Amino acid sequence: MSTGKAARLDRIGTEGRYLVVPMDHGITLGAVKGLKDIESTIDAITRGGADSILTQKGIAGRVHGNKNDAGYIVHLNGSTAIGPDENDKRMTGTVEDAIRVGADAVSFHINVGSTYEPKQIEDLAEVTTEADRYGMPVLAMAYARGPDIDPDDPDYNEAAGHAVRLAEELGADVVKTGYTGDAETFQHVVESTSLPVVIAGGSKGTDQETLEMVRGAMDAGAAGVSMGRSIFQHDDPEAITQGVAAVIHDDASAEEAAREAGLAVEA
Repeated sequence: MSTGKAARLDRIGTEGRYLVVPMDHGITLGAVKGLKDIESTIDAITRGGADSILTQKGIAGRVHGNKNDAGYIVHLNGSTAIGPDENDKRMTGTVEDAIRVGADAVSFHINVGSTYEPKQIEDLAEVTTEADRYGMPVLAMAYARGPDIDPDDPDYNEAAGHAVRLAEELGADVVKTGYTGDAETFQHVVESTSLPVVIAGGSKGTDQETLEMVRGAMDAGAAGVSMGRSIFQHDDPEAITQGVAAVIHDDASAEEAAREAGLAVEA
């Protein structure tokens, strides 16, 4: 690994663990709760302990100045929820674009098992090649999604494991994927790659569900989270970030983390 890439990985994480908050949902969902006044949300989240913020390139000017020295990741593809197929992620920028707007890393979404997988494989491979020239880390968001993949299938962890391995094979540096529901099944996913694995937050749940999910992932060997709506749409984004950070960086239990952050979690 180049010196530049190692230095930039340090900027988006802490000692090999990552609390990334993606806030690129404006391209997918529009200006939903938490994203209208994105400046205040970013300030609260980074005060709460987020290692890095992730957006599309056009929002960069609203990130810098509000991120309290946290890292910054620019996402390079996207789609909309009102378009013909949300799984059809298209390129929205380049590594050079990300460098110009002050990013410390780039990210790219691929749906492994979808009808768009072939093109997304090509695009991710091009991104990792370009990024390597600049010493820029790549966070691959590699999801097992497609007509033949059922998240409720007992063997879903096999598909998720395939997705994270694909990301490593294509040259990513960190990989994000969906949580399989428990530490036992997610351990297979983590063991499928030598890359740091972070989990997606998924749809917004209760504070208890969020913290227990993070705790389960960490117990399975995950390196952290890349969690969006469960954090930026929370009524108290700073507090939920503090709770998640306590699990990731302080090895706290869900109950301990909730108590430290002042969150209400059932006994």
